[in-house]
Amino acid sequence: MTTPPPTAPAAEPFAPTDPRGEMLRRLEALRGASSWDEVPAAAREAWERPYGPAERLDLRIENREARGPHGIVPLRVYSPAARSRRPRAALVWCHGGSFQHGDLDMPEAHETARRVAARADAVVVSVDYRLCDEPAETGGAPARRLPGETFTVHAPIPGDDVMAAVRWTRSMARLLGIDPGRVALGGASAGGNLAASASLRLAEQGESPAASLLMYPVTHPLNPEPTAEEAAALADVPGMFRFPPESMRLMAETYLGRPLEEATAHEFPGLGTPAQLAVLPRTYLEVDEHDDLRCGARRYAEQLTEAGVEVEHVVRRGVTHGHLNKLGLPQAAESCEAMAQILREL
Repeated sequence: MTTPPPTAPAAEPFAPTDPRGEMLRRLEALRGASSWDEVPAAAREAWERPYGPAERLDLRIENREARGPHGIVPLRVYSPAARSRRPRAALVWCHGGSFQHGDLDMPEAHETARRVAARADAVVVSVDYRLCDEPAETGGAPARRLPGETFTVHAPIPGDDVMAAVRWTRSMARLLGIDPGRVALGGASAGGNLAASASLRLAEQGESPAASLLMYPVTHPLNPEPTAEEAAALADVPGMFRFPPESMRLMAETYLGRPLEEATAHEFPGLGTPAQLAVLPRTYLEVDEHDDLRCGARRYAEQLTEAGVEVEHVVRRGVTHGHLNKLGLPQAAESCEAMAQILREL
């Protein structure tokens, strides 16, 4: 299905952000709360309000399907409307959602894909990978399933879907107008985990992506201890935005379908040895300033450096976890520009 794009000449420019910007001003109204139940309705409404309108971008958007080892993998392809004289770079993109939530319509998927495609003059393939069922401790809600599917989803199924999307993208290079040697793989939060682990598995099989673009990813099953700087940035973050050890363990074991102690680098790449990680491609690793996951990502950047992998580690100031989900947030535009720059350099 093709969605008619709005007309606009190009991506709108963005301005550098104030580290103590609008998101932190809104966060002040939530200070001291440990859950959303403790937050007044007006404060929650203010927090969830968009920071600005969606950008008007000239893109073709169509839904496609890849076939993987577990069946059909729905995809959404974002392509610049203008013709290109040479094959474009591509990014296979994975949304987040604790391995249990999320879809192709959430801003972290849709708006990120739109912005990166327009800014980089590249093709972005967003992956609707299979989600894990919610554990009993948090409600036990089943994840959505494709028609006829009844099997339980745990690792490696979501990662297998991502790998299938990368292979589909390369196989469709001529139709998509891309260079199969310039296909990057990226994702945010749990999607960043899937992008990193799929990059490792693909690289081990001689199919490494051209680059790995990881936004506030889950790199370890449990977060390392924070540095003094990290602890200071986390001190006043409300409880509903935190990732304490018990929450990390529950998320990890829901994804794994087995005890956390049995996890490997194929599920959490931060568990990899230098020899294992050495096969990985150039990596862009961005973290949110006020996010527990920055601790694991910082350690992962150190591990990649130790393994001899080219890595760029960036702290996005003034934001909590998941800032790409905030429509119109200036920092989200900055992050998309950073990813677009990597694609332009491929």
